[in-house]
Amino acid sequence: MKMSYSPQQTLPKRPLELQLKMTNYKIHQIAKRMFDIVFSLLVILIIFPIIFPIVFIFIKLEGKGSIFFIQKRNGLNNTVFDCIKFRTMVKNQQADTLAAVTNDERITKVGKFLRNSSIDELPQFINVLKGDMSVVGPRPHMISDNEKFEKIATNYQNRHLVKPGITGLAQINGYKGHVNTIQDVKARTIIDLKYVNNQSLWLDLNIIWGTIKLMVQDTILHVKNERIERLSEKDTEE
Repeated sequence: MKMSYSPQQTLPKRPLELQLKMTNYKIHQIAKRMFDIVFSLLVILIIFPIIFPIVFIFIKLEGKGSIFFIQKRNGLNNTVFDCIKFRTMVKNQQADTLAAVTNDERITKVGKFLRNSSIDELPQFINVLKGDMSVVGPRPHMISDNEKFEKIATNYQNRHLVKPGITGLAQINGYKGHVNTIQDVKARTIIDLKYVNNQSLWLDLNIIWGTIKLMVQDTILHVKNERIERLSEKDTEE
């Protein structure tokens, strides 16, 4: 039977083991929210004005369509929100039902760079400022994937006991981008639940620092791979 979610649907109360482990949970929530507001404001006011014009130009040069892609995703307590990204694909009717896979033909050349460098997630700091997301937390999946993944991974829905994040513990541990296998789903869920049960601002700061290092590494690797591909194409033509 196909399952569906509504904005009003909520999860059961927070597990007792999590309540006991985080006796100062409310204080943590307040501190995390304050951090999210300050961090997202700094990104939106300082980094976004520099990156946005460049991304805008390259997306528009590559083809028609909006610079942004907005998709319904599940957030805290399974509520549905509009997740904002820079558009990385050509317009297609499967955008909300078929997740991107490795070497997906729908992904544009600019989109490939945006995804590999994680710059496509930059607009989600608007979601953080609005309160839909946090800087750090389990990555939000589109609704159709949630329906699939909850049937695969044990306690999958417990990921939604916290706000979804722009980055998370799973991402800095090698589970970034496409979800290609059942093992991917299970492994990511285990790591996400580890974050849910051990969350702290110190852990968030470590995840943010790990994400920055990963972004730099991935961007450099993308540029190197693109250069190798161009040289290979040139040799083939000659």
